[in-house]
Amino acid sequence: MEMHSSGLSRKRKRQELNGEMKEESRVRKPQRKTLVKHEKLPCHLVLSAREPAPFSDELGAAGLPYDRVSLEEAQHGTPEDRPVRVYADGIFDMFHSGHARALMQAKCLFPNTHLIVGVCSDDLTHTFKGFTVMNEDERYDAVSHCRYVDEVVRNAPWTLIPEFLAEHRIDFVAHDDIPYISAGSDDVYRHIKEAGMFAPTQRTEGISTSDVITRIVRDYDVYVRRNLQRGYTAKELNVSFINEKKYNLQERVDMVKQKVRDVEEKSKEFVQKVEEKGIDLIQKWEEKSREFIGNFLEMFGPDGALNHMLKEGKGRMLQAISPSSSPTREERSPSPTFRLPFFSRTSSPFTSPPAHHSSTNGISQDEED
Repeated sequence: MEMHSSGLSRKRKRQELNGEMKEESRVRKPQRKTLVKHEKLPCHLVLSAREPAPFSDELGAAGLPYDRVSLEEAQHGTPEDRPVRVYADGIFDMFHSGHARALMQAKCLFPNTHLIVGVCSDDLTHTFKGFTVMNEDERYDAVSHCRYVDEVVRNAPWTLIPEFLAEHRIDFVAHDDIPYISAGSDDVYRHIKEAGMFAPTQRTEGISTSDVITRIVRDYDVYVRRNLQRGYTAKELNVSFINEKKYNLQERVDMVKQKVRDVEEKSKEFVQKVEEKGIDLIQKWEEKSREFIGNFLEMFGPDGALNHMLKEGKGRMLQAISPSSSPTREERSPSPTFRLPFFSRTSSPFTSPPAHHSSTNGISQDEED
C-alpha cells in the first residue's frame, strides 16, 4: 500500500509539474530569434527565425523615448540593445521572391537592424490600389513567416505620419527609390525623403504581383481546366455551364492527343529497335554469306577440291582406256582350254579332223586311243 501510494504521489507531482510548466509556457513568449552569421548575405548578422514574427499590437507599448539614431551611427553600428529600427511597408499580395528580396535588403541596411514591416488592410488597399488575391489575414501571416522580419504591423497606414513614426520609434523607412504615386500625391514618401529618414532598396526586375496575375490571366483556360480536373466546381470557379462543357471537351481532346503522342513515341522506339536489329541481322547475314561463298569456291572453284578430284579421275580413266597402255595379244595370258572327256587332248569338237590319218602299223589314232 505504501509503495502504491508513493507511486500515486509521484504521478501527482509529475502532473503538477507538467501543469506548472504548461502555464509558464503559456505566459512566457517564445524566444524567436538567434543571431547567426550568413556568408551569402551582405550584412554581417542575419536573423535566423524559429517562430513567426510577432505582431506589434501583441507586444504592447515599450514606453521608451523616441530618440532617433543618425545615419552615421547606424552605419557604424549601434549597441546590441539598441538596434536600428527600420520600417518597410507594402501590400505583399501573393508574397513572392521580389518581396523577400526587398525585405532582405532592408534587414541588411545596417549591421544591427530591427526590421518592422507594415501591411495595409483590405479596405485601404481596395480603395487606393485595387482588389487583392489574398485577404489581409493571409497577407499578415505570409509576411510574419519571412525570416528577415522581426515585427509586423497590421493595418498599416497608407501615408506615414509623425505620430505613427514616434509610436513605433522608427529610425529609417526602406523602400525602392521609384516615386510611388498614390492618394493624390506624386510620391507618398516625399516627406520621409526630405526628413532624411529614407533608405532606398533595389527593386527586383521581372517579378511582381502584377506580373504573376498577368500570367494567370494569360493562361486562364489552362488553370480553369486544371482546377476542374482537381475537383473544383464550375460555380466555385465562376464558370458557366457551356464553358464547363467546353473545357471538359478540350481536356478529352488533349488526352487523346497525348495518347497519340505516346503511341507515336512508342512506335518510333519500336522502329528504331527493329532497324537496329535489322542492321545486326544484315551484318550477320553478310558474314555468313561471305563464309558460304568462300566454302563454295574452295569446293567448286577452278582450283577447288572437286575440280582436282575430277582431273585426277579423268586421268586415271584415260590411262585405263588408252591403247598404248593396253597389253598385246601375245602378252596376254592364254585362256584355259575346255575339254570334254570323250574328245582328244588336241582336238576340239569344233575343229575338223585332219585330212589324212597317220597310222602306225595300220592302227588309227582313234583305235589307239
